[in-house]
Amino acid sequence: MADTPNRGVQRINISTEMKTSFLDYAMSVIVSRALPDVRDGLKPVHRRILYAMQDLGNTADKPYKKSARIVGDVIGKYHPHGDSAVYDTMVRMAQDFNYRYMLVDGHGNFGSIDGDSAAAMRYTESRMSKISAEMLRDINKNTIDYQANYDGQEKEPIVLPSRFPNLLVNGTSGIAVGMATNIPPHHLGETINAVLALADNPAITTEELMEIVPGPDFPTGGLILGRSGIRRAYETGRGSILTRGKVEIETASNGKETILVHELPYQVNKARLIEKIAEHVREKRIDGITDLRDESDRNGMRIVMEVRRDANAHVIVNNLYKHTALQTSFGINMLALVNGQPKVLSLKEILFHYLEHQKEVVTRRTQFELNKAEDRAHILEGLRIALDHIDEIIALIRASKNTEEAKSALMERFELSERQSQAILDMRLQRLTGLERDKIEEEYKELRILIEELRAILADEQKLLELIKEELTEVKERFSDNRRTEITSGGSEMLEDEDLIPVENSVLTLTHNGYIKRLPASTYRSQRRGGRGVQGMGTNDDDFVEHLLYTSTHDRILFFTNNGKVYRLKGYEIPEFSRTAKGLPIINLLGLDKGEQVTAMLRVDEYEDDAFLVFTTKYGVAKRTPVSHFANIRSNGLIALSLREDDELIAVKMTDSQKDIVIGTRNGMLIRFNEEDLRPMGRTATGVRGIRLRGDDYVVGMDVIEEGQEILVVTEHGFGKRTPESEYRNQSRGGYGLKTVHVTDRNGPLISMKALDGTEDIMLITIHGILIRMDVADISVIGRITQGVRLIRLGEGELVATVAKVEKEEEEDMPEGEMEDVLEEQFDDPEKLEPESAVEGEFPSIEEDEEDFGEPKEDFEEDPTE
Repeated sequence: MADTPNRGVQRINISTEMKTSFLDYAMSVIVSRALPDVRDGLKPVHRRILYAMQDLGNTADKPYKKSARIVGDVIGKYHPHGDSAVYDTMVRMAQDFNYRYMLVDGHGNFGSIDGDSAAAMRYTESRMSKISAEMLRDINKNTIDYQANYDGQEKEPIVLPSRFPNLLVNGTSGIAVGMATNIPPHHLGETINAVLALADNPAITTEELMEIVPGPDFPTGGLILGRSGIRRAYETGRGSILTRGKVEIETASNGKETILVHELPYQVNKARLIEKIAEHVREKRIDGITDLRDESDRNGMRIVMEVRRDANAHVIVNNLYKHTALQTSFGINMLALVNGQPKVLSLKEILFHYLEHQKEVVTRRTQFELNKAEDRAHILEGLRIALDHIDEIIALIRASKNTEEAKSALMERFELSERQSQAILDMRLQRLTGLERDKIEEEYKELRILIEELRAILADEQKLLELIKEELTEVKERFSDNRRTEITSGGSEMLEDEDLIPVENSVLTLTHNGYIKRLPASTYRSQRRGGRGVQGMGTNDDDFVEHLLYTSTHDRILFFTNNGKVYRLKGYEIPEFSRTAKGLPIINLLGLDKGEQVTAMLRVDEYEDDAFLVFTTKYGVAKRTPVSHFANIRSNGLIALSLREDDELIAVKMTDSQKDIVIGTRNGMLIRFNEEDLRPMGRTATGVRGIRLRGDDYVVGMDVIEEGQEILVVTEHGFGKRTPESEYRNQSRGGYGLKTVHVTDRNGPLISMKALDGTEDIMLITIHGILIRMDVADISVIGRITQGVRLIRLGEGELVATVAKVEKEEEEDMPEGEMEDVLEEQFDDPEKLEPESAVEGEFPSIEEDEEDFGEPKEDFEEDPTE
């Protein structure tokens, strides 16, 4: 390419140019747009809005002006950017949910906490608020420096005098290039008190400052959880705090609870929060809310959530904190411009820079007032001389040809300055009266006193600080109000649901038709054997309690179903009902398939490696699997074991590899073998034979037993007994076992078999919901080939449905008259005069029961690939 003449084209390196241009742009954004000045806490656009309103005379004591006029002035004179940028900033300065102390007094629609935008600027009106006048107070007394505006035709302030620490009081947020600031608002009175404390003690610590300023004070109120995040932010300039809305739980006379939200975390959109809560309720992430509405009005915020009767309002609130913006974190990054450079500042550093700014402002104002007072005193000195020589001065003036000659003559004759001479020439004749002479003297004396005071302030920094403190105290007394945000000590970590639920012992009951409920264990006091029991729950004619578990509100409960699946709930997640209530369908709590029923409930505290679960099915299959395989259970359940066709899971027990297993059948057979006979298998394995069955017999129970314990058996007609475990020798897994109860028409088939240590209580529940709790010590200890003794007196058609063992409870005295009722009933019925016990040998033994029917172990589908 041929060389061409240089026509103003300059060759540059594009990489160097990009770096230079981008740095220029970045510094422009940092200094001129996005970051506040540490002295007045304002970005350029905020400063220009306030200055333009001051320039327009749009102060708090004057009528409102159209917002469009103010925006036009700001754009035309100082801020050559879009009108939306200026108007949006002005709107935010007028919102009481964004600014702790509003700097603009808006008239009209300036938006809402629901995210509604303000009306167009042609419709709204604005003026300075009363407190914003303190931002510009004494601005005309040479307190700050000015700079040329963008076109050089106007002057704008570089910083405002800011007679209160606005950077902390109203906070700010902004994103620059490569950096951002996020300073929370604070209480005016507390912040000013901190400035006063720093003025008194420059060596004050952050810990001492936090006794004065405990933390941010948001315009929307709410709660701050813990002080550690605040302390970190105040010490280093960076930190994070956890904020919550203020929630109240109301309980009506009928026991129904209502959740009320009165305050929200800072900068949370109320409408979006309500939408999010409704979404979580629809998707079942938050359960128990039946109605959600917004009743907020001009008197305050009020979000109402009605709680389902069986739900716990405290748990719902905790889930609202977890899943919605009702609890949110506020990241503090106290970045501001110090001498034109961005710097992360601690609380003390911000207060220090503000105090230094006030020293400069008050010093410059004092110097300005001193200069003005000295100028005036200089003039008055000339007037005093003139009044003392008035006749001579009049003659001198009359003899002069013109003003300049008169001025020169006065300066020469009385040694006056040019300004004094001009003042004498400008003096009116009325000043010659005696009264005017006295006024001049009085004014001169007052000026001399003022000059001395001003010079003393400039000469003594302590007096300067006293003046600053006095003026700050005045601002505090005029504008300070009550703190809105409450700071709670500790507890900044997220609470789990169980943290809100008291630990209490409970009884879980599950009916044959799948109704579950939780009620306090203390509901049922212990009674003596043979009592009539109390009504445990209301059931239909075709329903009865099938499973009962003694547990705690904080325990993990595993639910095993007949299909071989396992589900998990916390104790408190099962709703509490009254003693006679029917309960809640368990399908509302567990994702059960059609036809799937819970056949075992188990309390699990820890998922330890040396703990195992032993499973037994209806047709005698057994399996042992480590508990750790069930640590993570999905909401839709998990396969616990694979079942053979037509088989179903009957019982599940926890073991520790050192126990024996006992399995009992409906026809009264029982086998005992060591659990080591069941080698550990995978979660989805089928298992091996545990007991061999005859005819239509099937398994009704399984338990783990140790040396010294007893076997409790209970039959359908309410008979039961305890037998020492020593009467049941160990056999090989897979045999027929030994007879454990003599089944007759009188006592009925076996329905429950438990291992006891003799210190428990047991609960019996009938198919119609009658429940009795008794001490096992009241049950006779007799041989295994017996019918047992009567445990509960059953009405016609009544049968025992289920049995559970519970922790020992102190026995209460039977109410007066109850024992008499029981005895009267016994003697009225001749059948009840029969002996209540049967000794071993009362019924003939069956020869085959004494034989060991152990057979070679037969395995089924063991450990299929999971």
